[in-house]
Amino acid sequence: MNEAQAAQFASECAQELGIAAEAVNDLKAAVLRSDVCVTCTPAKKHFVQKDYVRPGTFLAAVGADNADKQELEPQLLASSKVVADILEQCAEIGDLHHALEAGLMKQSEVHAELGEIVAGRKEGRSSEQEVTIFDSTGTALQDVAAAAIVYERATERECGRWFRF
Repeated sequence: MNEAQAAQFASECAQELGIAAEAVNDLKAAVLRSDVCVTCTPAKKHFVQKDYVRPGTFLAAVGADNADKQELEPQLLASSKVVADILEQCAEIGDLHHALEAGLMKQSEVHAELGEIVAGRKEGRSSEQEVTIFDSTGTALQDVAAAAIVYERATERECGRWFRF
């Protein structure tokens, strides 16, 4: 994406969603001032480094859906509380895979699977300073469950927009 496309995308998001959105040229500065960072790219090499992330940041790494993809520096995972959508799958293809392969983490050091937190069997964030990472490799069942909840809440609140495929 070039700068003009990024600026246009940010403008469209701001208008459509009614939020502040801006295109940036300095990824490190943008991540450092963010409370939440979501990555969803086809990157083959990490681009979010440990020193880009300040205490208390939540990161959701969504793009590494095969073993060749990577968005987060392995050292970042090793120094953070990691939650996987499905641990075995993340160990094979997610950003976690790269931290394990580098010998910086063991599967036993992953804090929880998402389902364990949702079910209340394990806690989520335990302090405001904690860096938490959700490594999401993509599980259709979780996606469908989340979509169902969003649909139910939107229907209850009579919000959203109907359209036909």
